Amino acid sequence: MHNLSVLAEGEEHAAGRSGTDALIPYLPELIFGLIAIGIVYYVASKFFVPAMEKAYAERRDAIEGGMARAEEAEAEARAAQQKYESQLAEARAEANAIREKAREEGDAIRAEKRQQADAEAARVLETAQKQIASERQQAQVQLRGEVGRLSTDLAGRIVGESLTDETRQKGLVDRFLSELESGSASATGKAR
Repeated sequence: MHNLSVLAEGEEHAAGRSGTDALIPYLPELIFGLIAIGIVYYVASKFFVPAMEKAYAERRDAIEGGMARAEEAEAEARAAQQKYESQLAEARAEANAIREKAREEGDAIRAEKRQQADAEAARVLETAQKQIASERQQAQVQLRGEVGRLSTDLAGRIVGESLTDETRQKGLVDRFLSELESGSASATGKAR
């Protein structure tokens, strides 16, 4: 109640003052206001401001630490990217080297296979030529025997006697074939 009386007294005093006195504060209110502001300032400076400063410092450290961690992470990411790019370049160079080596090996294998094929073709051709020569010789021998037999049979019919004596038959056949060969050689020479 005492406060109410002080307020009522302050109102009466303010109502009774003139225009210039109205700007000057009432002394008990001024003192009470200054003491209240001092108490609020003291409590705020002892309890709230340190807590706020501490929270501010923690927040600043967290932000600065976060920025530092972000910069570290960015530097690590750049380093990882450079490492990746260098590994990629090495892998590409290695792949190119492997591809080139494979191409060279392929060329060497093709050349070797070509040489083997050429050698095999030459061997097959030589074998075929030998076989043809052998078959030709066999055919000539068979033909000589057949011609000789036919000619002795024919000569025997013409002469009217048997020419079965092998020695005589062979000599006759050889002489006949010689004459044929020399006649065909001379006929070939005349035709030219």
